[in-house]
Amino acid sequence: MPLRGGYLIGNVNPARMDFRWFLVGNCIAILSYLVTPAQATAIMDLVEERWEDLIGEMPLKVTYPALEGHEWRIVTGCGPKNTRWSYHNGGSWPACIKVGRPQIAKLAVELVEHRLSKDGWPEYYDGKTGRYVGKQARKYQTWSIAGYLVAKMMIENPSNLLIISLEEDKKIVKPSIARSASF
Repeated sequence: MPLRGGYLIGNVNPARMDFRWFLVGNCIAILSYLVTPAQATAIMDLVEERWEDLIGEMPLKVTYPALEGHEWRIVTGCGPKNTRWSYHNGGSWPACIKVGRPQIAKLAVELVEHRLSKDGWPEYYDGKTGRYVGKQARKYQTWSIAGYLVAKMMIENPSNLLIISLEEDKKIVKPSIARSASF
């Protein structure tokens, strides 16, 4: 983990903590105000700092690092869907707008917009190579089209964010969580 940035961990249970990056959880935490503005900024700092790992050729990785090998087989049952490093869709970019980083969303959308249309709005891309993954049946996926359209709407008019984002509740006292001084 770089010194600049941070994220919410993926999973906590009595047996272990899952320290991987989970895209959706972090973005929903930003949009729903479950993180402080400083924590939201740290999450976006991480995205910028680890651009090649989290964005790469086809943004945005669902988890990082991806499950591989034996662990992947146990968790997924070796299903051909949701292969490691899969790109799912670009519907997470409103979080960039909320944190005041529209340039991240713009760069990511520029990477994908021509490819998505040309490839028929597929469900999956290989996250490492950026190549289309799947069969004809996995094309024209509503969430891929919707994610792209929402991202474009937010970039063109950031006030649209109010449609899907919660505002801070000033009455709630949030715990003070600081980055470890051990770095």
